[in-house]
Parts: sequence; C-alpha cells; structure tokens
Amino acid sequence: MPQSAYQDLTSHFARIGRIRNALGILGWDKDVMMPSGAADSRADSIATLSVLCHDMLTDPRVGELLERAEAPAGTWEAANLHEMRRAWLHAASVPAELVEASSRAASRCEVAWRTARRDGDFAALLPLLSDVLERTRELAIVKGAALGLSPYDALLDQYDPGTRRTDIDPVFAELRRDLPGLIAEAQAHQATLPPIVTPAGPFPVAQQEALGRRIMTALGFDMSRGRLDVSIHPFCGGAEDDVRITTRYDDADFLSALMGVVHETGHALYEQGLPAAWHTLPVGQSRGMSLHESQSLLMEMQIARSRPFIDWIAPLLRETFGATGTDAGWSADALYRTVTQVKPGFIRVDADEITYPAHVLVRYELETALIDGSLALRDLPEAFNTGIRDLLGLEVPNDRLGCLQDIHWPSGAWGYFPTYTLGAILAAQLRQAAFDADPAIAQGIARGDFAPLVAWLRLHVHSQASRLSTAGIVAAATGTPPSTRAYRAHLRERYCGTGPY
Repeated sequence: MPQSAYQDLTSHFARIGRIRNALGILGWDKDVMMPSGAADSRADSIATLSVLCHDMLTDPRVGELLERAEAPAGTWEAANLHEMRRAWLHAASVPAELVEASSRAASRCEVAWRTARRDGDFAALLPLLSDVLERTRELAIVKGAALGLSPYDALLDQYDPGTRRTDIDPVFAELRRDLPGLIAEAQAHQATLPPIVTPAGPFPVAQQEALGRRIMTALGFDMSRGRLDVSIHPFCGGAEDDVRITTRYDDADFLSALMGVVHETGHALYEQGLPAAWHTLPVGQSRGMSLHESQSLLMEMQIARSRPFIDWIAPLLRETFGATGTDAGWSADALYRTVTQVKPGFIRVDADEITYPAHVLVRYELETALIDGSLALRDLPEAFNTGIRDLLGLEVPNDRLGCLQDIHWPSGAWGYFPTYTLGAILAAQLRQAAFDADPAIAQGIARGDFAPLVAWLRLHVHSQASRLSTAGIVAAATGTPPSTRAYRAHLRERYCGTGPY
C-alpha cells in the first residue's frame, strides 16, 4: 500500500529538520569559534543550506500533498499538519533568490557588527545594516501579502505564531504609561533599605565558568546533550540533542555571566524537554519565542533573583571565590539586595526586572518604524538615544552602549524584541501556577532542588511543543488565558515592598 500524503509530508519535513540542525551548528560555530577569515565562505554555506531548505519547503509536490493530507482532529498528527501548512505558507511566499540574499546579507552584517560594536562605529555598519533592512522589508511585504498580514505582523509571526501588533500595542501602551512611576516607586522603596554592598573582585573567569556549569547542572541541564561556551552576545543555539549555550565573562562582575548562564539554561531546558517522538518535525519544535523567553526569564528573573534561591547559592558563591560570610557583600542579605537592585542602565541584557521592559519598548517602537519607513536607518542612533532618555532618563554616551549593543537587527531578527517582555509576562503567570499547584517546588528551590519545578514545566510547557497555540498552552497550564495580572503583582511585591519577597 502506498504511503499516505501525510506520511510523505512527515518524511519530507523530517529531512528539512535535519538540515536545519546542521544550520544550527554552523550558526553556533560562526558566533563562537569560527576564524574571522572564514566569514564569507561561511555566509555562502549558510545561504546555500537556507536556500536548500526553502526549495524543499516550496517544492510543488508539498503543496499538492498538503491539499490531500488528513489527520484526525485533536491529535498530534493534526497539529503537525497545521504546522506544516504554516511553514509552507511562510516559505512559498518568498522567492529563493530573496532567501539567499537575506541570509547572505545577515551573515555578513553580523560579522561586521562585532567590530562596529566594539568600536561604537554605527557609520561603519550602516551600509551592511541597510542591506539587511531592505531585504527584511522585502520579506515582510511578500509574506504579509501571502498571509493576509501587515509586513510587521508577518515578521512577528515567524517568531511568535499568531501574535499580532493588536495584541502587543495595548499591553505595551500600559507599560509605557506605568513604567516611569513604577521605577520611581521601586527606587523610593530601595532608598529606605540599607545601602547595597557588592562583593569585591576580581572574579577569575575559570572560577566563574566552573560555577556556571555547576548551576546549569543543578537546574537540570543535560551536559551529555549540550555545552557551554563564550560569545559576544549570550545565546542558546545548536541542534536537537546538541543544545549549546553561551555567556560572556567580566572578571570584575561575576553576576552578569552567572545570570546569563541561568537565562540561557532556561532556553536550553525547553529545547531539551521537547518530545523526542516529534524531533525534526514542525509540531515538535518550541511553540514560539514569547513562550521560549518565558522559560529563560522564569529561571533568571523569577527564580534566580528570589530570596530562596539566593539563600541557597550564597554559600556556593563564597566557596567558589574564597570568601566568607563576614566579607562585605557576600552575605545572603547583601547578595539579594544586589540582584534586586533597581538602577536604570544602558545595557538591555544587564537590566533589572523593572527597567528591562523599557529597553524592549524602545526597540519595538524603533523597529516597527524602520520597517514601515517612517524612520530612516541613518537616524537610528539619535532616535534610540531619545527613547532611552524618555523612558529611563539616561544620556547614551556612544553607540556601543546604544543602538549597536544588540545582535538582533544585524542578524536579521526583526520582530523578535517584543517577545522578551511578552515572555516576562507569561513567566510570572506560569511561575505562580506552578507554585500554587505544588508546594514542593518552592521548598525545593530553597535547598537547590529544581527537579519539581522542571518536572512541572516539562509536563505543562516543554512536552507540549507546538501542539497548541501559545495562549492555549498557557491557559491549559495555568487555568486562565495570558494576562498581565501576575506580572504586575510580582513586580510590585518584589521591588516596591508590598509582598514577602
């Protein structure tokens, strides 16, 4: 008996998934250890494989099979078929030559960004970034036309399926209105507390790395299926069963690298927890970046900056860096004050929980304006600096601390930034539901046992992959649709003195 249309599609998409695994490793290597002289060759290789994936997705036979394929409603097979159709629609709308041009432009711009960022030289990056933006606009227009979406929504749908500007704008307008007052209230409360005393360095990188690996393992990261490395910008990448995370080290500040490791481990736990039976297939992939960011921010912000976590890790930190509980800054009280300090700063990835959304709001407003053409790329530095001044009251001194700090736009990731704050909102809701469902979760964190928390996330989030929408997964896990209620309560309780932590 010949295979069914659905089975043929499954075999075809599995092959595409394996090529994307190879792309994941090539991309990781490019960002971590590729020699600079290989940049053009690597860009060509990545572009070629990207076009191959595109050609396989847009093969006319795929469209014919999708018309004939069937699967029982409510099953994983039905969800897989839905995700196949979605992937095909995204790919079929874009000419292969645009896929290749976009990939090549992003690869070259990303490599050039490393030097431009180091030098704070936006002018040097402008021609390459202009090419990326132009290709991105073209992609947005053709995808939007095929999907019945605005250009920006078409980009957003690549990272967060089903999310639209109409979902984001009301939430972000509320945050824009309330953030300045919330930041001021948090800082006023902070002023009533004892002064913050931070641990004195230096903190040798080798010891920071060993500590990071120890914390990764405690959180549940499977070292037999992943690794930790160094890059300019921390990220989680790699492939199925080969999940690779990175951080960056500063011998004057161990917390930045440590929190980077915890954040990326949250991403990695999601990837390592996806259902093995559906590896390489669309339904077996993570649902979207808002849910992905919820997993990293749940670990970094919700858990690793909580008092129970700090009580557990404080002795490990003293052991790692040869300090004692009487050394200034090394007590659990002092460390907790340090990790919950509210202080507007220039760097998004180092921002505290309350000021972080301001960084996202600025980038969201800028990238939507750049895509629709209402902001010229040459005016980006000034517009970026104005946004930071308006929301955080800071004067950005140079482009290295301003619009050049993030890898997203040079690498072609337009439409990604809003998922960070959407993820923070979901993280608070998921954390509250987990704590309410199982008292062992909070008890475990206090003694460094994260297995109950990870088990809850495995059951309710990771194992669901793309079987449901983001809203569907959150509603099934928490009993209510996505809401800002838990997030807003969390910020006020932790930072404004209205709650227990």
